[in-house]
Amino acid sequence: MTTKTISVSDLRANLTSILELVKKGKTVIVTYHGKPIANIMPPSDRRAVAIAQLKALRKTAIIGDILSPLDEPWEAS
Repeated sequence: MTTKTISVSDLRANLTSILELVKKGKTVIVTYHGKPIANIMPPSDRRAVAIAQLKALRKTAIIGDILSPLDEPWEAS
């Protein structure tokens, strides 16, 4: 992913063309008096993010027989 840096005044003057760059996958850093104040970037692929989160959760799943009685007796309070 490529990055472009522009000032707030340039953003105001060229908003449509800047949004076209973002639409094409470029990240734009907006500066005010030379200091970065915002990043404008394309949205992440929600499906890919969801799949990655599910893969991470899969590692924490407990797989086994949840219906059979426990080996150790217990009492409810």
